[in-house]
Amino acid sequence: MKLFFTLALSAACVAGYAQPKLISQATISTKITIVAPEEEDGPPPNVQTSGNGEEVRVMRFGGEGESKSTTYLKNDLVKTFSESEMGRTTIIRDNNKKTTITLMEMMGKKFGIKSTDEEQEAMRKRLDSMMKTRNDNPLAENSEPKINIVYLDESKKIAGYDCKKALILSTRSNGKTDTSLVWYSPDFTLQGVSSTGGGGGFGSQTGSSGLELLKGFPLQYERNMGRGRKMTVLVTKIDFEKAVSDKEFEIPKDIEIRSMKDMQGGGGGMGIQMRIGG
Repeated sequence: MKLFFTLALSAACVAGYAQPKLISQATISTKITIVAPEEEDGPPPNVQTSGNGEEVRVMRFGGEGESKSTTYLKNDLVKTFSESEMGRTTIIRDNNKKTTITLMEMMGKKFGIKSTDEEQEAMRKRLDSMMKTRNDNPLAENSEPKINIVYLDESKKIAGYDCKKALILSTRSNGKTDTSLVWYSPDFTLQGVSSTGGGGGFGSQTGSSGLELLKGFPLQYERNMGRGRKMTVLVTKIDFEKAVSDKEFEIPKDIEIRSMKDMQGGGGGMGIQMRIGG
């Protein structure tokens, strides 16, 4: 009888800490707000030079102001469409094949870039190498941060969902710690999507932001950015019921898709690095 009681109690405790439900189909609307300090002198140069003399053209997105995005999830496919004053960007991610296609419409021109995770990681390391020479840049310290999440006993409702509060502490090897405030739903997570609205690179998050370690899905979070700016990401609507069509992930016929290798001129010369809010 005592053994039975112990097992029953253990089962009740496990049930009390139920895992979030994994969702494989959804449509998520997100608002992104970036606030810059008053003393900011304007955008930095868009061409940087690495230690070996190679130039990398940095295309920056996510300047000061407000933008909106919509994310479509269907199993291993994720599409994020965003629109701002600079233009329109569509990122189509295949988590199974580990490839990302970025479609851009800017200044009346359309173009597309296809990349693999390996190519993105190689480009990130090249940029980090250049950033190390810029002591005032927060990306100069390129070691993987140590993540610690502090869960707080506070709650509020966002987009109709009850959310809990947490702090994500990212400490790098130089001892500097950055704190991000997060409100997350403990009821669900999204397959292959750790967050919306603040991805980097070509849509594949490189390195750890800590959001992927949450015990649920973030519906609102804040993040410190380069040049003293702060980004706030807020999920405004989630639809789990509406079926996501396969057509959402089709590439428009009027856009030529080039590989990252082609954009880099076959591995030499001028490279291109996509950065959001950097």
